Amino acid sequence: MSQLDQQAMEKIVNSHEEERFTYFMKEVVANREIWILTDEHGCVMLNTEEEDCVPVWPNKEFAEAWATGEWDVCKAESISLNKWHSRWTTGLEDDELAVVVFPNQNEEGQVLFPDEFDFELTKQERKR
Repeated sequence: MSQLDQQAMEKIVNSHEEERFTYFMKEVVANREIWILTDEHGCVMLNTEEEDCVPVWPNKEFAEAWATGEWDVCKAESISLNKWHSRWTTGLEDDELAVVVFPNQNEEGQVLFPDEFDFELTKQERKR
């Protein structure tokens, strides 16, 4: 993957959540990895009114851009798409966690249950 310049990143981050979702799916399937943030306690979480969520990003640059303020000790970590399908989907379901796809700085992003997220990934993979 080529490095994204700051202007391109800002344009993508500031786009509507549906556009970020589409960008996320294409990038993840193309690069075969999903990015999360971790700290000494494990995976970073976001909370909505209804759900506890694991935020995911399409690449390292976007995940690292989130590692500021209270999250400045966090590290971007990639998870292979195969590992996501084989372990993370069922693990998140077992823990009753949702996924928030490519949240912006206002913590807004599409929230999906793990099986819905897996379905969308698989659908995108079939398009390739």
